Amino acid sequence: MRRLLAAVLLLAAGLAQAAPGAQRVVALAPSLSELMLELDAGERLVGVLDGGPRPPALAHLPSLGRYGQLNLEVLLSLQPDLILLWPDSVGPAMHAQLRTLGIPLIEAQPHSFAELAGQLESIGAAVGHAEQGALLAAQLRARLAALAGRYAGRAPLTVFYQVWDRPLYTLGGRQIVSDALRLCGARNVFADLELPAPQVGVESVLARDPAVILVGAPEQLAAWQAWPQLAAVQRGQVWVVPDAGLERPSFQMLAATERLCALLERAR
Repeated sequence: MRRLLAAVLLLAAGLAQAAPGAQRVVALAPSLSELMLELDAGERLVGVLDGGPRPPALAHLPSLGRYGQLNLEVLLSLQPDLILLWPDSVGPAMHAQLRTLGIPLIEAQPHSFAELAGQLESIGAAVGHAEQGALLAAQLRARLAALAGRYAGRAPLTVFYQVWDRPLYTLGGRQIVSDALRLCGARNVFADLELPAPQVGVESVLARDPAVILVGAPEQLAAWQAWPQLAAVQRGQVWVVPDAGLERPSFQMLAATERLCALLERAR
């Protein structure tokens, strides 16, 4: 019995030392870094691509550069066994080069919440946290179903989502923010555009005459007062996006979407 118990303890110790899944992960987008923390797998991150303030738990990690400026030499020096890639965070040439390195690579750029739920599961499994990934995905799907049910019967709202003002950029229909608007019973007025972040003109916004305009910062509000013919301006429905987390697809985007829905409800 003692020998059997000792064997079991040795086996358990061996399994603990050789935990399944990737051990050295680099995340090439802030949203992917956040997702790793949500999976309770932050200790497996060895480097991150920066874009805005980091969560305190990641402050000590080496930087791999910034959006569009990946330092491949630093990445290779960290000897990762998994790369989490947001494809648009690097240029086409770098994207192609990353695929030739022989390092396992997961591309994660969800266009909908359904895709995000699947990525929570797949990345969770890849980093040895399958149970946490499945749990988060189940929670996400349940709360999304509740949101969809709550706003399904509401009067539809048209929304212009402004990403930047000089020049004027918005989001196309395949961006996950468009799916968030849909869940709130709203529609991105530029949902017909395929580009992720198309540049548009004020004339196009005037032609589509949204009921609500969402901007990224308070200083961008005043410029729209020059166009009183817009329904959103007439009704005083030019608002700041309630949560910057809307533009970082990870589990936290769910709470950001719930706040978005509450804001849009005011327009009804």
